[in-house]
Amino acid sequence: MKISFFQTVLFGIFGLGALIGLFVFATHTATNSGGTDAVGPVVIWGTLPKESMSAVLAASSQIDEGLKGVSYVQKNPATLSSDLASAIATGGAPDLILASQEELHALAKYLAPISLANLSQNTFTNAFVGGADIFAAPEGYYGIPFLVDPLVLFSNRAILSSLGIARPPATWEALIGLVPGVAELTPARQITRGLIALGTYDNVRNARGILSALFIQQGISMSAYTTGGLAADLGQTSSSGQPPGKAVLGFYTQFADPSKVSYTWNASLPSSDQEFLAGDLALYLGYASEARYFARGNPNLAFTVSPLPQPATATLKNAYGLLYAFMIPRGAKNPSGAYQVAVLFTNPAEQTAAAANTGLAPATLSQLAEVPADPIAVVAYAEALYCKGWLSPTPPDTDVVFSGMIRDVISGRSSLDTALASAERSLTALLQQ
Repeated sequence: MKISFFQTVLFGIFGLGALIGLFVFATHTATNSGGTDAVGPVVIWGTLPKESMSAVLAASSQIDEGLKGVSYVQKNPATLSSDLASAIATGGAPDLILASQEELHALAKYLAPISLANLSQNTFTNAFVGGADIFAAPEGYYGIPFLVDPLVLFSNRAILSSLGIARPPATWEALIGLVPGVAELTPARQITRGLIALGTYDNVRNARGILSALFIQQGISMSAYTTGGLAADLGQTSSSGQPPGKAVLGFYTQFADPSKVSYTWNASLPSSDQEFLAGDLALYLGYASEARYFARGNPNLAFTVSPLPQPATATLKNAYGLLYAFMIPRGAKNPSGAYQVAVLFTNPAEQTAAAANTGLAPATLSQLAEVPADPIAVVAYAEALYCKGWLSPTPPDTDVVFSGMIRDVISGRSSLDTALASAERSLTALLQQ
């Protein structure tokens, strides 16, 4: 078994005490041959596709025999926390949970955090991307980061090239400027070709992530701990000028306003991923892992991937991404083996294999320093360094709130201020349940 420097540090720290109960000393793993006897059977429940994770486990077990006893069960993100609660109550908890920060708040009460005595802040910070700090717990860390799926910009090369557009927009302002030249509308303002799917919610795939990215790029935390507990923050106030949250909501909804020059999308159109797959949408905001879906779904679709656009005035880059981590639930039958498996997946070889088989980016800084050959991976690796997330209610609950906020604005039912305030109150109520 090859042990990376990070693993050596973690295993050394791990040997000082118990993570959840009576753990075996990690030095046993460092000197053992790495077979399943060292780790034992480990069951992972995760939200990543089973096909991808099966390939990851097959490749990784060839690298390290200690992973041969690991099995994976795909779970629905919408029911993961309730499934875990039931499993813990009946004594059938898995050994590891693999999920993103979007499920973290709902899962936290069922997790056994890694204490700072076992995983120091210095070790964590020096090993993983900055956005992984979201897994920090009051007493340590909720999990060990694994992979990052950043939100990126997909471009239809045929459409852009035919219109003389050499490169996709790097800023949101440049993107708006492309609407009149790319979008095609009938005299009745019906859209026959859109530039990008923005403005509505229910037919915009990844709308939750897109809105989160826009808020984060304006310096809005989206949620933060207060004296009353975890509360939502959608940037309703400002010391000067327009509140940043209002600017975000106004920017997003303008793309579905027929009276605006930026009008390029509406609620009557098909889902944005289907429009892009069919070649009828010039730009699409999606996660890096979706590149494989488009390549398989339409081999004739020529597309490129570029970084998520930034505000023209931004001095620092920010993006939204799904940051996946291995977390040990309470009631795990093999917490020692679970911890060792999570650490083994921080090994450079395992990180490379995992990234290659999922289309995601590594979460370790050492691997992100390597330049991959695949051009899509190049973008994903670079963005992973500045991806962020936020502690949110469950994805379905967040979608209900965001969808209502967007519908209220584009229908004229509510002003920007009113819709934003209502959404913030609803999110806070969900976070404090």
